[in-house]
Amino acid sequence: MASLRLRLTFPPDRITEPVIYNIGRQYDVVTNIRRANVRADAGWVVLEITGDADELERVVEHLENIKVHAEPVEGDLVQ
Repeated sequence: MASLRLRLTFPPDRITEPVIYNIGRQYDVVTNIRRANVRADAGWVVLEITGDADELERVVEHLENIKVHAEPVEGDLVQ
């Protein structure tokens, strides 16, 4: 099993969509929200994803395709 931490930045048209829920349903991964700040017009989430490395790559590609910016994050984010 591999693990990946990403900071997801959502464009305004994706704020109300269940993007993280859909990832968990469409791909064989476990999602864990580590930190978030979501408003009506913008938002970001630090998401930890665990699963097969190939499946993690598919998730990142999916996020890029739906215009959710995903950048790697390092370190423990729960304070």
